[in-house]
Amino acid sequence: MADFDNTLATNVRGMAATVKHAARAMVAEKIRGSIICTASVAGTVGAMGPHGYTIAKHAVVGLVRSACSELGVHGIRVNCVSPFGVATPMVCEAYKREPSELEAGCAAVSNLKGIILKTTHIAEAALFLASDESAFISGHNLTIDGGFTVISRGDTNQVQ
Repeated sequence: MADFDNTLATNVRGMAATVKHAARAMVAEKIRGSIICTASVAGTVGAMGPHGYTIAKHAVVGLVRSACSELGVHGIRVNCVSPFGVATPMVCEAYKREPSELEAGCAAVSNLKGIILKTTHIAEAALFLASDESAFISGHNLTIDGGFTVISRGDTNQVQ
C-alpha cells in the first residue's frame, strides 16, 4: 500500500500543488497563459500500468478539466499531454529493459508505423499547448500515442 500512496502523492497531489501555485501566481499578476500537466495514455485506457499509476493519471486528466473550468475566467488555459511508452531512463529502469527493447515493444503495438515516440515529440506537443497557436484550447488531454488509444486491435475493422 505504501507504493500506491507514494504514486498518488507524487502524481496527483504533486500535480495539484503545481497547478494551484502556478494559478495563484498567474491570477495575482493578471497573467493570461497556459498550465500544462503530464498525464499518460494510462489516464485514457486501463491496463497500461499498475493500478496506482492508472488511477493517478486518470486523476491528472480530471484535475486538468476541473482547473480549466475554474481558471478560464482569468484567461488561463489548462491542458495536459499524455504520452504512450517512451524509453526514458526512468521507464527503462522500472521495466529493466534497454531503450531499444522498450521502443520495439511499443512500436509493435502502436498503430502509427515507421516512427518511434521520442521525448522531443512530447516536448513539441507541450510547446504547441503553450503557444498562441492553441489560444482557444483548454481542458484538453493531448494524447501523443500514434493512435494507440483510439483504434481497435481486432481484425474486424481492416480496410480491404
